Amino acid sequence: MQNSKRFNSNIKLIAFDADDTLWVNEYHYRNAEQRFAAVMAPWCDYETANSVLLRVEKDNLPLLGYGSKAFIISLIECGVELSKGALTNDQILKLISIGKDTIGREIELYPNVEDVLGKLNRHYPLLLATKGDLKEQESKIERSGLKSYFSHIEILSEKNRESYLTIIKRHGLEPHNFLMVGNSFKSDILPVLEIGANAIYIPSDIIWAHEIVNEIDHPNLVRGSSIEEIPNFFDTTDNY
Repeated sequence: MQNSKRFNSNIKLIAFDADDTLWVNEYHYRNAEQRFAAVMAPWCDYETANSVLLRVEKDNLPLLGYGSKAFIISLIECGVELSKGALTNDQILKLISIGKDTIGREIELYPNVEDVLGKLNRHYPLLLATKGDLKEQESKIERSGLKSYFSHIEILSEKNRESYLTIIKRHGLEPHNFLMVGNSFKSDILPVLEIGANAIYIPSDIIWAHEIVNEIDHPNLVRGSSIEEIPNFFDTTDNY
């Protein structure tokens, strides 16, 4: 995995992931998981509570997708399963409250995000590519204050080869003209590399277990330690 590569004018569109690339997100779900395990303590230990919750969330993905609403349903379903139906009404309401607390929180941007986006969008069109519940992601984007930096916004139900190829085709590009920046190797990086496009991988401190895959090296891939490094990977002199 390279960390000294420079992209040039061959790149015609730069896409950014949102959650845990531009702003903090997974931390709030990790906190919710800890609170869920505390409610489940009469029936199981912490590891069991979160292991079963992950399994329920994965099982629900094809029908419910991503986001806080799906998470709330999974919390209740998992709680009923682990307690064998013994949850009280108050405990069910507590699980709903835990899930709701992941919605509508103040958006905490990573350091210098606006500075990075401001530098890049003077030379490249920027696209925000996020997945999840439409209303929830629209709200996050609006509250982030970053909307004006992007010429296009895509809210996807899933990030895979087909969704990235659709974006590329919609903009009249070839895969080698497209670059994706993100924190999830599974969703932001691997499918982009598989279609012949480019990627910058900025790993986050916390990542959902469902998003963990084996990482690979690739000539179209560079890795950074923070979003602040991203302008260093581009030769913007060709774009004036």
